[in-house]
Amino acid sequence: MNMNLQARVLELRNEINFHNYRYHVLDDPVISDSEYDRLLNELKRIENENPELITTDSPTQRVGSILSEGFKKIQHPAPILSLGNAFGGDEVLAWYERLVRLDERVKNAKFVVEPKIDGLSVVLHYNNGLFNQGATRGNGVIGEEITHNLRTIHSLPLRIPVKPEEIEIPEYLVVRGEVFIYKNDFVKLNNKLEEKGEKVYLNPRNTAAGSLRQKDPGLTASRPLNLLVYSIVTFVGRAPDTQWEQLNFLRLLGFPVTEYATLQKSIEDAIKECESWIEKRKELEFQVDGMVIKINDLKLSSDLGFVGKDPRGAVAFKFPSEEVTTKLLDIKIKVGRTGVLTPYAILEPVNIGGVIVKQATLHNFDFILDKDIRIGDKVLVKRAGEVIPYIIGPVKGARNGSETEFSLPNVCPICSEPVENIPGEVAWYCMNAACPEQLIRNVEHFVSRGAMDIVGLGGRTVELLVSGKLIRDVADIYRLNHKDLINLEGFAEKKVENLLEAINLSRHNPLNRLIIGLGIRGVGEVSANELGGKFSDLEELTNAKKEDIEAIEGFGPNTAQAIVDWFSIPANLKILEKFKHEGVWPTSEKSSAENEFQSLSGLTFVITGSLEGLSRNEAKEYIQSKGGKVTGTVSKKTDYVLVGENPGTKLEIAQSLGINIIDVNSLKTLVEG
Repeated sequence: MNMNLQARVLELRNEINFHNYRYHVLDDPVISDSEYDRLLNELKRIENENPELITTDSPTQRVGSILSEGFKKIQHPAPILSLGNAFGGDEVLAWYERLVRLDERVKNAKFVVEPKIDGLSVVLHYNNGLFNQGATRGNGVIGEEITHNLRTIHSLPLRIPVKPEEIEIPEYLVVRGEVFIYKNDFVKLNNKLEEKGEKVYLNPRNTAAGSLRQKDPGLTASRPLNLLVYSIVTFVGRAPDTQWEQLNFLRLLGFPVTEYATLQKSIEDAIKECESWIEKRKELEFQVDGMVIKINDLKLSSDLGFVGKDPRGAVAFKFPSEEVTTKLLDIKIKVGRTGVLTPYAILEPVNIGGVIVKQATLHNFDFILDKDIRIGDKVLVKRAGEVIPYIIGPVKGARNGSETEFSLPNVCPICSEPVENIPGEVAWYCMNAACPEQLIRNVEHFVSRGAMDIVGLGGRTVELLVSGKLIRDVADIYRLNHKDLINLEGFAEKKVENLLEAINLSRHNPLNRLIIGLGIRGVGEVSANELGGKFSDLEELTNAKKEDIEAIEGFGPNTAQAIVDWFSIPANLKILEKFKHEGVWPTSEKSSAENEFQSLSGLTFVITGSLEGLSRNEAKEYIQSKGGKVTGTVSKKTDYVLVGENPGTKLEIAQSLGINIIDVNSLKTLVEG
């Protein structure tokens, strides 16, 4: 064993763990993302070359292998208890007075107030500072082991303490915490799912819980999970004597701990603190359903014992419910930027947590049908923090027969063109590329670097052109002239000239780039390249049948149907006519199977790093023009990896798989023979 290499691995792991802590726990990074990536890539390279050095606490091991069976049941080292509830200050005082009658020492007690996070309770085990097991709370005695999934949470330290020089490494430590999703991250996650036509989630709590119970840790890793730790379950050594010291001790070890906990001198102060959060909870980044009041003296708290499964020394101050009932007046439909149709509820205005709510999300059409939600129903509405209000379901017992069932739409509510549902997908789509609700997004996609690459047509300019009705579809870009542009906000003579020149240059782009720009659902760069090789121009593609497209390698029935449907819509055909009229009508020789021999035919390439004398797009087009394929992922099916300066992990993967590594000069030699 090379001792220098082993020392370097240890140094890298310590440094990466420290920067993970700074970024994910303290939210205060001290190095750039590229510097962090450089450290992580170096560690990955060494471990790939020396597998015997890999350990379970390595930062490279945050996503483990897929579980082959259900979750194993494990017994907790001590009961993981729930909390009794108190609804308002009077009930908290009644709890306090009961404790005083049991033990006079409670009169002099101090209290810690912490947010009651609405997430999933987890139990984390550390042996000699190494995270080696994690579980759900389960029934409080036995939980489900979810160690692999918990490793994917970047705020969870794989080794403690983060700074060994400042504190002794605990021999054995078990802590309890809560896994949750920040409200903003939840909204972003649902927006992404909605755009992809997938089912959206109802609330952050259920999403976090479901994400931790995935058999594939890779799926868990794709969810924006976070962690806060708040108590010690078991500890070998001298544990802190108070809850306040316990929180600080956990923080010192490197665990994420809430910044909103406070130490209060009396029960009256604790109640005031809880009441102040009834309104302030909207300011929190995560969902809470109350505050927790804990006796600060841990020995006193323990001496008080339990009532059933609830410890006497703590109580949950529950916030007023944010669920109400109101009448569903109508169901409307909005069209998203990708053409996804999303239903939403028009409600009889109702006050939820001090906010007047008139609309709420209904998620998707399957949700409406599954819940049997009808117009005129009395419905249960929930609003949690800043998350958009949503319908939980109808109150069926309140129906009087006047309610009407909702009918799925046949046409887009904006442009009246047909809508479509692909088998196996939840979403319904408007297929009209000129639909006003989709237009800005479609234009932005059309001019993007991977499509027609029109420099100078950024988001703000696109908005100006669409709002000024200078662009009604993507083909109108080629009708723009000096007079149209010179009076736009922020445009001077030179900017107009540059944009018009960029538009004219784009007229000469190859067929595959124009196909990408059309934004047909399911058609990306690889698919567009295949279509550009199979069909000579857009007219031939327009006349293609579904079976013609399915016959092309890599095209399934859903994508083939989406392509045929796109070219059958009259509004889309008008766009093609305008392209042809404006001279934007690239032609392509047919694929190598039907034409002369191409030197890279049948070969698959992956590109990584900065290439000498070629941009990544130019290299792609060069390879594709010679019959080769370019993909983004290295696999056993990859024939060559084209490498430039500062390559990423794709190079390491290629080396481990024994794939041919070439540079630009080698590529040209390969082409020229």
